[in-house]
Amino acid sequence: MSPSSTSPHRLFTIGHSNQEMSDLLGVLIRHEIHMVCDVRSRPGSFRFPQFNREPLMAQLATAKIIYQFFGDQFGGRPLDSQYYRSDGLVDYAARRKAPDFKEAMDRLLGAALSQNVVLMCAEEDPLHCHRFLLICPALVQRGIVPLHLRKGAAMEPQRDAEDRLLQLHGFADVTSNSLFSQGRAAALEDALRLQSELYGFRSSPEAIEYF
Repeated sequence: MSPSSTSPHRLFTIGHSNQEMSDLLGVLIRHEIHMVCDVRSRPGSFRFPQFNREPLMAQLATAKIIYQFFGDQFGGRPLDSQYYRSDGLVDYAARRKAPDFKEAMDRLLGAALSQNVVLMCAEEDPLHCHRFLLICPALVQRGIVPLHLRKGAAMEPQRDAEDRLLQLHGFADVTSNSLFSQGRAAALEDALRLQSELYGFRSSPEAIEYF
């Protein structure tokens, strides 16, 4: 069963970007978030050290928000070389089939049954982030429709984010406002692949040999 069909709790995503910690906490409190799932492969930020793992955990604790690290399973920079293409680009489609990814998805959805949960990464725009390119397709496949918390108190539903992606890559004919939405699933798969080429993590082919 999915959280959407068994409880009123919701699953969100957010990118901390360059905002102040107080602003992030304000958004989380306003949406009654009970758990932050950190999906960064490396839970730190040189430019914004307030979002390094330890200070982030401490600030969340003061707001009585649980912190859980999911970066090993959900991170955009997998450690296993089998999840990279020969040109060094991470293969998100293959990563979604990984046993540890599926196990983490079960844990995530189990937590979301009893509380509001947010997936947190760094990029403000979900279209620029692996949380949208890697994790959200797996959520949608399980019947979960995530909501993306954006700057300025905006909230973007998954469907709207998908429509933006489709328009961006020339598939406006299958967006929600189109009279003919047949072929949306195939077009979305293509758009995700094209977006991953632009924003997916890329290692050098030589480095992959030494993973």
